[in-house]
Amino acid sequence: MEKTVLIVDDSATMRQLISMTLKNAGYKVIEANDGSDALTKLNGPKINLMISDVNMPVMDGITLIKKVKELPSYRFMPIIMLTTEAGDSKKAEGKAAGAKAWIVKPFQPDVLLSAVKTLILP
Repeated sequence: MEKTVLIVDDSATMRQLISMTLKNAGYKVIEANDGSDALTKLNGPKINLMISDVNMPVMDGITLIKKVKELPSYRFMPIIMLTTEAGDSKKAEGKAAGAKAWIVKPFQPDVLLSAVKTLILP
């Protein structure tokens, strides 16, 4: 069964790059341009994993994680933070909110795919 990944980033270029990487590896992709937009996407087809930026307008990635974890059907969905934020305090905040992995931009496609493959349930 095809797995669906939700990409959340305010940069259209970054969403395209991540989307291309995932689609080439056989994943279905849904895109959102901020945390608020992402929450609306969770009402559609089942999403297996989310990749989110931290710094976005309207709703940042940390707030998004907290909101997603409040949803019964997505409480256990793995979330990868893909961001320019490399500080330990921000990483700790993300982990405390429920992020399962933290990848710093610019990213290597094989590192991202490895994290996705590790976290997405078969």
